[in-house]
Formats: sequence, C-alpha cells, structure tokens
Amino acid sequence: MISPAFHPLPALVGGLMIGVSAASLLWLNGRIAGISGIVQGSLAPRSGDIGWRLVFIAGLAIGGALGAILAPQSAIGQAIASPPMLALAGVLVGVGTAHAGGCTSGHGVCGLARLSLRSLIATITFMLAGMLTVFVVRHVIAGGA
Repeated sequence: MISPAFHPLPALVGGLMIGVSAASLLWLNGRIAGISGIVQGSLAPRSGDIGWRLVFIAGLAIGGALGAILAPQSAIGQAIASPPMLALAGVLVGVGTAHAGGCTSGHGVCGLARLSLRSLIATITFMLAGMLTVFVVRHVIAGGA
C-alpha cells in the first residue's frame, strides 16, 4: 500500500537528477557513474585521475547534506540499526560490489541504460539480496516484529 504522504514529484525529480548526472559524467568524462568504482579509484588513484573523483564524491556528500537541510521532511525515518551494524552493512556492501564488478548505480542506472545483460543479472541479484536481507532482519532476527 502506498503511504498517503507519498508524493511522486520528488522521486521523479531525484530520478531525473541521477539520470542527468550519470549521462553528463559519461558524455563529458567518458566515465560510468558507478559509485563503488569511483570511490575505489580514489583510494588508489592514478596520475591525473583523482580530481574528478573527489569532486563527484564531495557532490554526493554535499547533495545529501543539502537535502537534509532544505527538505528534512523527505527523510523516511530513523535507522533501525545501531551505528556498528550500519558500519558492518557498509563494509559488506563494499565487499559485495567489488565481487560483483560494480554497484547498483553502475549496473542499475548506467548498465541497464546500455542494455547490458551482465548489468541486468547483477541488478536482479542486488534486488533479490536486498529483499531477502529485509525479510531476514525484520521477520527472522527480529522475531516477526
């Protein structure tokens, strides 16, 4: 059931902004907007390859901060996990994206737009793993709460 507070316009605007950003990075820099690859490349940069990565990562942080400041009501809610659990989740996502050869932004946004079969399989896998994780956390670990 869709929440009565749901408004599709912010989701549409956000999706358009993600699409324009991914397309701009590809057209202007010849790079795929895969966040895990961008972050990984900034940790072991090659000469002349760090500037755009740092600007991209800073833009993600600044965009999130601006969103929290300008539209605090858009936050879905409080995290249901402790900070150590969230940190562990972040590490597991990083390890998973390294094994998958990319993340949801690289495969789901850019790869699907390029009609990549590999990205379709990766995105389906991400989605199924995410659904399974939510089910286990909410219904198995939390005891059906």
